[in-house]
Amino acid sequence: MNQQLLQKRLGHQFSNPALLQQALTHRSHSVLHNERLEFLGDSVLNCVVASLLFDSFANIDEGDLSRVRANLVKQQSLYEIAQRIELSQFLRLGEGELKSGGFRRPSILADTLEALFGAIFLDAGFDAAREVIRALYAPVLASVDPTTLGKDAKTLLQEFLQSKKIALPQYNVVATHGAAHNQEFEIECLVPKLEIQVFGTGGSRRAGEQAAAKLALETALAMLVRSPAAKKSKPRASQLKLAGIATVQGEPAAEIKAQSGKQKSLLDAEAPKADKPKAAASTTNTAAADELLTHDVHPETHPKTA
Repeated sequence: MNQQLLQKRLGHQFSNPALLQQALTHRSHSVLHNERLEFLGDSVLNCVVASLLFDSFANIDEGDLSRVRANLVKQQSLYEIAQRIELSQFLRLGEGELKSGGFRRPSILADTLEALFGAIFLDAGFDAAREVIRALYAPVLASVDPTTLGKDAKTLLQEFLQSKKIALPQYNVVATHGAAHNQEFEIECLVPKLEIQVFGTGGSRRAGEQAAAKLALETALAMLVRSPAAKKSKPRASQLKLAGIATVQGEPAAEIKAQSGKQKSLLDAEAPKADKPKAAASTTNTAAADELLTHDVHPETHPKTA
């Protein structure tokens, strides 16, 4: 284990190597493990990420800043950063954790990364820790859309329909399957004005609604791309602003498709892995698709989905 290589990747040379050693030590390895450093590093990380967001997004309010921060410091985000610096090869694990593949476990990698932040804070102070965190999060912040990050499919669908002055979707339980302790809910999502009817399934009613909402939004965005009116309309001063993505109406279909692809990627990242949506039956026509182009989107605050 070449700890010098890890220090180079972190951009910090430890004055006290014992802190680095402890930060990399899981409780399964020895009594002097990294859990206290993890506790400290979690607080340092939250403070630094809050500061970075405050500086980067001057026009975002407190609620949205909190939502974005929560998504940037959650386990999955930390795990992805740990993977990027190949942290797993530096872990100090007990024999049992090694055999069970603990070096690949997201929770262990995320906790170790936080412990490293705590160790850097003790080793060189807050500014040093901030610089390390800033560098590691730079690629993430460069691609963050603060208007959509952390929003679920139901919220995104609601905001899209409100921006088009279309009534909110209707969700209905179509069927339930399985034993009482392991039920699967089949949920119908209807957007009558766009003639959209899709179905989603999940281990709870809420999960099924999220899966159906994801399909409904994908269908609506696909209608926007396919609509002849979208291809023929001329550029106007007004703009389409869906979830923070600005596109001049009447731009080439390929450009609109690229934007809708970005929205679809976000939804795929947010959808629960265990709750995969069923194949959906949807009905659309040109008139319904053209309806999507009738209203411009206005940058306004929308109520959150229940």
